[in-house]
Amino acid sequence: MNSRILQAFQRELTCPICMNYFIDPVTIDCGHSFCRPCFYLNWQDFPILTQCFECIKTTQHRNLKTNIRLKKMASLARKASLWLFLSSEEQMCGIHRETKKMFCEVDKSLLCLLCSSSQEHRDHRHCPIEWAAEEYRENLLKKMQSLWEKACENHRNLNMETTRTRYWKDYVNLRLEAIRAEYQKMPAFHHEEEKHNLEMLKKKGKDIFHQLHLSKAKMAHRREILRGMYAELKKMCHKPDVELLQGFGDILHRSESVLLHMPQPLNLELSAGPITGLRDRLNQFRVDITLHHDEANSHIFQYGDLRTICIGCNHQNAPHTTATPTSFLAWGAQTFTSGKYYWEVHVGDSWNWAFGVCNKYWKENNQNDNIYGEEGLFSLACVKNDIQFSLFTTSPLALQYVPRPTSHVGLFLDCEAGTVSFVDVNQSSLIYTIPNCSFSPPLRPIFCCIHL
Repeated sequence: MNSRILQAFQRELTCPICMNYFIDPVTIDCGHSFCRPCFYLNWQDFPILTQCFECIKTTQHRNLKTNIRLKKMASLARKASLWLFLSSEEQMCGIHRETKKMFCEVDKSLLCLLCSSSQEHRDHRHCPIEWAAEEYRENLLKKMQSLWEKACENHRNLNMETTRTRYWKDYVNLRLEAIRAEYQKMPAFHHEEEKHNLEMLKKKGKDIFHQLHLSKAKMAHRREILRGMYAELKKMCHKPDVELLQGFGDILHRSESVLLHMPQPLNLELSAGPITGLRDRLNQFRVDITLHHDEANSHIFQYGDLRTICIGCNHQNAPHTTATPTSFLAWGAQTFTSGKYYWEVHVGDSWNWAFGVCNKYWKENNQNDNIYGEEGLFSLACVKNDIQFSLFTTSPLALQYVPRPTSHVGLFLDCEAGTVSFVDVNQSSLIYTIPNCSFSPPLRPIFCCIHL
């Protein structure tokens, strides 16, 4: 083959980042190809979009598929280089003057066919060198994929801990203000209880803030370990076949140990003590609610922003809860335009429920299957993500780091003050008060649940 044509062919099979033959090549939107490991390692912060390293065009890196044809051609090029190396005079068997084609997995030596069947080696496992090299390389690539998945998971968790750390003090202060405001509505003899509950809440808030910083530090350290191990495996993958086989060592075992003991996000709970007499005060405004049940594909659980808050990563990769045909909405028959009202619902041990009030606009649009937002909906909801539960309130959307109610939840609607409060009836504690609600009466009770 003409040397210029050969050089051009080799260039097409060479990654422009590492300048080696492709391993696990991927072709991005603009048509340029790179080794997957090279492409990943040059994206320091796991963005959704990045620029091509060749043409600077913006591209998206999610769900990149291996370019099988390019991978096979790169494998053939490596085999050609291997046979060129093995056919040299220095690599001939000194005893039988034959080409060394076999690899002994016991002592990592290259052998000719006659040596591999000798008494010294006949009980050892042998295979053709080119096969062994490709098998070792594929094992490395599989382990790299596992490492990268863990690196992405760790990155999402680190994002979540960073976000929660940034807003934690504000969350604690809001919770303190809400509980303090609730005590102001109670008789003066609750002063000592109020002082005790608020001091306990402040201490818990400080302890959790410290734990969040430690959790972030562990995840940041693990990120560097994962990236370092991934880069080491990538370097090994790019070695010439003979160097790869003879230098393989315990690298897979070491990479497996890196995957152990991955730091997990903290399960935050900022519980407050019970408020004596809370339910007695609210029962002064007690009303009986009549609910009309309708089968529905409710969008209450389809909040992209909630996924971002809960998971700490981009919308595209975040898992989410969607309504199923077994979900239902229950609308209250009553409507409210002014005054103060209190009622309770039983949630039991169920998950994926929402409970609150909505205005006429939200109700009509949800029935028409057109709404995905929270405007006009003032609710407390519980969603199950993997093995954990998350509580959140809407208008605005916010996570609530309190224990999940496991029996009755109460709602206090104050139309004049523009607030909606949720209480854990069994614990006689305040879950959250949504302040400064932009009500557009009439308001109607709503309850949604998904049966799994």
